Amino acid sequence: MKKILIILVISAFSVTVSAQTDFYEFEVKTLADEDFDFNSLKGKKVLIVNTASKCGLTPQYEKLQKLWEQYGGDDFVIIGFPANNFMNQEPGSDTEIREFCTENYGVTFPMMSKISVKGKDMHPLYKWLTSKQLNGVEDSKVSWNFQKYLVSENGTLEKVLKPRVQPDDPQVLDWLNE
Repeated sequence: MKKILIILVISAFSVTVSAQTDFYEFEVKTLADEDFDFNSLKGKKVLIVNTASKCGLTPQYEKLQKLWEQYGGDDFVIIGFPANNFMNQEPGSDTEIREFCTENYGVTFPMMSKISVKGKDMHPLYKWLTSKQLNGVEDSKVSWNFQKYLVSENGTLEKVLKPRVQPDDPQVLDWLNE
C-alpha cells in the first residue's frame, strides 16, 4: 500500500510539473503573420493587453502607444492581442485590425494575431496568464477588453490590472520605474 501511495504522489507531482509552462516558451504570430518568439523577451518587462477595435476602451490604444514611445525598447515591451471574446467588439481580420491600429492610433508596438482570451478555445498564453497552477502567482479571469498583465524581466507574472486601469496609471509607471 505504501508503494502505491508513493507512486501516486510522484505521479501527481510529475503531472503538475509537466503542466508548468515557462513564459519564454510561447510562440505566436504577429498581425503580419510573422513568428514572434517570447524567448526574445528575456530581460524585459512586458505588458500584455487584450485589445478590441470597437470597444468603449479602444482609445486606450493612444495611451499604450505613448507608453511605448516613452519606455519601449531594450527594457520594456507592450504586446497587444486582439480578441473577439466580448460582444463581438473585434470582428475584423488581422489585416483589418492592423490597418485600424495604424491609421487611427499610429500603433507601432507589437500586435499579435487575433486569439481567444477566454473559454474553451483560450490561447495557451492566456491559460498561463490566468492560472496560478501555470504561472505560479495567481488565478484571474479576463473580464473585458484591455485587461493588462504585467510580467517581470524574469518572466514572472507580477500584476493583473483591470481593463479600466489606464496604461499611464501610476501602478504601471511605478512598475516600469522600479
